[in-house]
Amino acid sequence: MQHEAAIREPLILGHKTYHDITHDIVSPIENKAPRAWYVLLAIAALIAGYGVFCIMYLLSKGIGTWGLNKTVDWAWDITNFVWWVGIGHAGTLISAVLLLFRQKWRMAVNRSAEAMTIFAVIMAATFPLIHMGRLWLGYWVFPLPNQFGSLWVNFNSPLLWDVFAISTYFSVSLVFWYIGLIPDFATIRDRLTKPSWKKAYSILSFGWTGNAKAWTRFEEVSLVLAGCATPLVFSVHSVVSMDFATSIIPGWHTTIFPPYFVSGAVFSGFAMVLTLLLVMRKVMKLESYITIKHVEYMNIVIIVTGSIVGVAYITELFISWYGGVEYESYAFINRATGPYWWSYWAMMTCNVVSPQVFWFKKLRTNLVFTFFMSIVVNIGMWFERFVIIVTSLHRDYLPSSWSMFHPTWVDAGIFIGTIGIFFTLFLLFARYFPVLALNELKSILKSSGESYKNEQTHHPHH
Repeated sequence: MQHEAAIREPLILGHKTYHDITHDIVSPIENKAPRAWYVLLAIAALIAGYGVFCIMYLLSKGIGTWGLNKTVDWAWDITNFVWWVGIGHAGTLISAVLLLFRQKWRMAVNRSAEAMTIFAVIMAATFPLIHMGRLWLGYWVFPLPNQFGSLWVNFNSPLLWDVFAISTYFSVSLVFWYIGLIPDFATIRDRLTKPSWKKAYSILSFGWTGNAKAWTRFEEVSLVLAGCATPLVFSVHSVVSMDFATSIIPGWHTTIFPPYFVSGAVFSGFAMVLTLLLVMRKVMKLESYITIKHVEYMNIVIIVTGSIVGVAYITELFISWYGGVEYESYAFINRATGPYWWSYWAMMTCNVVSPQVFWFKKLRTNLVFTFFMSIVVNIGMWFERFVIIVTSLHRDYLPSSWSMFHPTWVDAGIFIGTIGIFFTLFLLFARYFPVLALNELKSILKSSGESYKNEQTHHPHH
């Protein structure tokens, strides 16, 4: 038998067999989707449609429709960009890092977390694109050779690093996600009866046979990809933070940015995974697979990353005082007491104070409370980016250029719209793709399934 402590709680509840796992996860794909799914999809699609309208309006009228001004030339666009990239970090972390650490609890959450990563990165990528305003000159961000006919290309912009970081991150995540899906597509292919659907899933599954050699290869590839993806968790958000840290604006040029952005990203990413999983668990009736234990593990990660973020905030404040640069300390005093004081304190409350409540086991295992907190954390992380960007820019060195930023309806519409597009994509994924990695779940059934657990406890020498 596997070496598994009898004291650990089972990860798969309800005395499931291998057949049950397949049935529970494939039935939403085989049968009609639950009514709640259609309701949610309709709402998400409406919001997405509005978002697309706002983006079209922006591209036809120009960036002037945003609330930007001469002083605050980055605001909601970059805030949302960094927020979405951050949300995309949990997927790779859950899949890659926990795979390398051989954590069994990742099996139930990795698939949806990876899908979330991909959709969040797509949402993030829309912001720098529409921020260009003149999209048809978008190819200028690539390091084109001069023979191309123009010398405009600026190799020095840190935004160019984003192009590389995010495209790499996106492609690796996509490959990782898709390769994990292949065995599950094959399982669905073998169960479906409708010829057209059968054909579609058999194309998707690349003729997977499931023999021993295929599984060996599958595990090797997963390990290699996990090894490639783990550094990306750190590099992508470090690069995003260097968009700020390499400038000379007080409040931005801090060396603490890369590690603090990475932990903030994991923090918001895990919160978003919880938001999605808790809803999906209800709608898709997956209570036996996404258990209280899983939620508790995720909340523990939220405590750790939230505390790192808290330490980073306090370090920033300390260094701004200790460094003795008056502009730098003013930037932080202005954040806490200036016209945008409310956003600073919202960020502090949501990101530093709130995760500490999860030290109480009663609270971190309470699903309704966790759902509420996951939304609070994401609001807090949005405010963090807003505080970093807007409050550092709106007070210039020259008091004559001081100004305030007021978002317009286009700013808000595009942001809400991307949330709608994200949820639309996620709901479609949950309908036509296996939301849980069913073949990986089967691999832990013997060691972590409820009925097998009980046998072990009663007959320890099996």
